Amino acid sequence: MRLLFRRIVKPLIQFLIWLLLRMKVEGVEHIPSQGSAILAISHTNFLDPVLVMAVCPRPLEAISKLENMRLFFFGPLIQMYGAIFIRRGKVDRKALGVAIDVLKRGEVLLIAPEGTRSGVGRLQKARNGLAYIATQADALIVPVGIIGVENFWHNLSRLRRTAVRMVFGQPFRLTVRGQEIDRQTLVQMTTEAMYQLAATLPPERRGRYCDLENATEEWLEFPGGIGNLAGAES
Repeated sequence: MRLLFRRIVKPLIQFLIWLLLRMKVEGVEHIPSQGSAILAISHTNFLDPVLVMAVCPRPLEAISKLENMRLFFFGPLIQMYGAIFIRRGKVDRKALGVAIDVLKRGEVLLIAPEGTRSGVGRLQKARNGLAYIATQADALIVPVGIIGVENFWHNLSRLRRTAVRMVFGQPFRLTVRGQEIDRQTLVQMTTEAMYQLAATLPPERRGRYCDLENATEEWLEFPGGIGNLAGAES
């Protein structure tokens, strides 16, 4: 039932995107054609995960906050799609375990590392869930910067299409190197991953992670041999 729902919904969403948005997508080839991958997205608007799902060439699972189940109209749709609902404010080990299992099966998982929408298009401080899940599953991370969705409601009220740019950055892994991962290490891993995400965004959208010159890559490994900082807009 879930797979059927996704097959029906995806082309409908793609049609609505064509109707309401002017989408420019870059770097989608960075999503591996097989094997586990985490799409770590910037999160401004409810549209962000929907847009990524529409352009991703592979089926994906998504983590969503538990409160979204109660949303009018969208709540039932999210449940029918089959999101992994997570309780915020505490460590939800059950949801984290489900997410890790998804990746261990070689699937694609969508995560918003900030844990909530910014509303203004600038990155907020991230939580440590991304680093924890990625290291437990040894999964590749693809940063995804999304620009322009914060203008959607304003433009829709004026019957204007919204220009949205989506950038899939260079993939990377968080390397453990046989060391024990404590909370301090998770924080550093999260920060390094977020700088990679920030590099896919223009300077004015990087928010908490605007100081790319201070970014480190101690815990990062780039399968393609190149990270995202070198190509970042200045």
